[in-house]
Amino acid sequence: MPQLHILKITEIFSSIQGEGLRQGEASIFIRLSGCNLKCAFCDTKYAWEGGKEMLTTHVVEKVKKLRKQLPTEWVCLTGGEPLLQDVKPLVRTLKEENFKVQVETNATIYRPLSVDWYTVSPKPENYFYQPVYRKRAKEVKVVVTRGLEFGVVQTLRQEFPDKIPILLQPQSNMKWSMKLGIKLLRQALQADLKNIRLSIQLHKIYGLR
Repeated sequence: MPQLHILKITEIFSSIQGEGLRQGEASIFIRLSGCNLKCAFCDTKYAWEGGKEMLTTHVVEKVKKLRKQLPTEWVCLTGGEPLLQDVKPLVRTLKEENFKVQVETNATIYRPLSVDWYTVSPKPENYFYQPVYRKRAKEVKVVVTRGLEFGVVQTLRQEFPDKIPILLQPQSNMKWSMKLGIKLLRQALQADLKNIRLSIQLHKIYGLR
């Protein structure tokens, strides 16, 4: 008899992807519980602890029901930090159901998964990430905190291939963060750094989850 696989889940819901290059696309979100960084500026602190234990099969059934309400081929695994848990059985089952899978990660942990899209978001203080993401990431998302310096953007640009965009995302869409993002973009342009872009949290503008 196959072993039952259990995950700790904070919530599962359908919405519109509000961040990154997939911004504006319908997605089903699986928010896994737990985080190893717990950044002060995090806007999903409720996912740091707790969560409901769910069988992987039940998670996928919930996702399939949500797809009937909002047809989409995309599922986004987020958190917290989703890769703290063994999501390989979940990813495998989602792929068997013909979903495309995106993982949003702080990149301190790497698991070899057959996903379609890694969104990598290194965090302060040291912006550490697993080097394997230099090849696997589709995008690098940097939250524009008050302490973000141009040197961090410059280092990330040097370490990731130019084809992978570095997105400057304002902290909770705050105006001071947007102004700093523009300043950093100007510095990047003057330094001839390629593929640095401004971003936004679209779901907050539309009042979505």
